[in-house]
Amino acid sequence: MRNRFNEQLLQLNNELITMGALCEEAIGNAAKYLTDSKEMFKNNVYEADKQIDQKERDIETLCMRLLLQQQPVAKDLRTVSSALEIISNMERIGDQASDITEILEKTNKAYINSKSHIADMSEAAIKMVKDSIESFVKNDMVLAYSVIKYDNVVDDLFDKVKDELIEFIGVKSNNVTAMIDLLMIAKYFERIGDHAENIAEWVIYSITGKHVYED
Repeated sequence: MRNRFNEQLLQLNNELITMGALCEEAIGNAAKYLTDSKEMFKNNVYEADKQIDQKERDIETLCMRLLLQQQPVAKDLRTVSSALEIISNMERIGDQASDITEILEKTNKAYINSKSHIADMSEAAIKMVKDSIESFVKNDMVLAYSVIKYDNVVDDLFDKVKDELIEFIGVKSNNVTAMIDLLMIAKYFERIGDHAENIAEWVIYSITGKHVYED
């Protein structure tokens, strides 16, 4: 019985790795679409988002099977319940990558200058998502805490983007709509970072049985 449970836990980890990779793919293609209008990048985002949604359903089914057919001890129960919270955050990451892409379809990207920190935000968000999933798979609490700390980097970049866009609006006041669109895109990247932070917090809970704010 325990061997079967361990096999299903391994399957759960593999499914989470796959879902995390899809999230990275969605964010990465959204970032590419930011500076390159190729239809391929847009389509890749939407396809990845659909696969993320399906993967969420598959993992939910697997988690329910683990809970109902097995008799998990406290640590295993925390692992499964944390996985359910983690996939919920990953699903939102996929949605936000799609939201970014939808905005970009309607935005005049000619006003995105090379000095913008939005590209830096996308790279930082991808790092956070990748590290948060890796911390779960490896039960790495140190890495999970580093993800939580790294969210400050994304927040600081968001503040820089806001300052850049405010300055740009002052110079190009006839392009306010495009600047607001870019601010929304930056906000979505910030939210992606927040979801990665949430994932890391659930990793810590799965290991310790305590939420971060209880430490």
